Amino acid sequence: MVKTSSPGKLMLFGDHSVVHGRPCIVTAVDYRMNASLSERRDDIIVLNAPDMNIENYVSSIKDLEKPQPKQARFVLTSVRNFFDKYGIRSGLDIETKSEFRVEYGLGSSSAVTASVLKGLSELFDVRMSNKDLFDLSYKTILDIQEVGSGFDAAATIYGGSLYFVTGGRVIEPIKAKELPIIVGHTGVKADTSKMVKMVYQRLAEEPERINRNFDESAKIVDRARRGIEEGNWKEVGMLMDQNQVLLREIGVSSDVLENLITAAKKAGAYGAKLAGAGGGDCMISIADKKNYENVKNAIEDAGGKFIDVKLNADGVRIEK
Repeated sequence: MVKTSSPGKLMLFGDHSVVHGRPCIVTAVDYRMNASLSERRDDIIVLNAPDMNIENYVSSIKDLEKPQPKQARFVLTSVRNFFDKYGIRSGLDIETKSEFRVEYGLGSSSAVTASVLKGLSELFDVRMSNKDLFDLSYKTILDIQEVGSGFDAAATIYGGSLYFVTGGRVIEPIKAKELPIIVGHTGVKADTSKMVKMVYQRLAEEPERINRNFDESAKIVDRARRGIEEGNWKEVGMLMDQNQVLLREIGVSSDVLENLITAAKKAGAYGAKLAGAGGGDCMISIADKKNYENVKNAIEDAGGKFIDVKLNADGVRIEK
């Protein structure tokens, strides 16, 4: 049996523009997805995923090409793509277990994909670099979701904090000793695919305006990278505010997000913005030690939920 785990992710800068060829900054978070894999002597794949209400779901290898239940899709598509790429066929017992709630929007789909692929590479003694693992994870995600940049797959595989450009054209670590970021959840589940497709539509309708927005986002990302590496949190907060203005302009913010962002800033945060697709899920803010607790409490007083999560987590790994 092989056991693996991989972290969730949190977008810090460059939301949405990264889907359209611009850079972003993403960090891995210490809520992990665990997977256990072992070989079988038949051609059956048995999946147990209690967090997704899947118990003893059975699929044969030949049925991997057929549509799969939504809850099992990322695991079984990962298996299919691995088998197809490396010419392997084997029955499997797979069990996954998550340390984080799916509704937080912290990248459970990418995390389970990476955990399963890493486990398969170990189980069948296939040497895969992080880039190999990223490429196959990204393909798997696109096979299912059709759209996406791959930043979430990069975060869960490489870990730490990353400067990332669409499709993995650039994946570079950012040296960040600390990230005094406060994460708040709106209580509203975001529909990532819907939001991404909406921005595609706006880009088609107003290409000049939206591309100008994305170009400004790219400039902010580059400045934020320097600010993070230098520990200049006032600068990073100001850039969060500027990035949020751009996200508002393309229509991905929401009243519930704006409410938490406003509360955080009134409580002394240097800056705040949504984190991810928008519409719901998480917002982030940054504050000095003096105001950290004030900001955290303000988010909860405004109806949000503080998520106690550590950033810069380790990437996908084999567990003993």
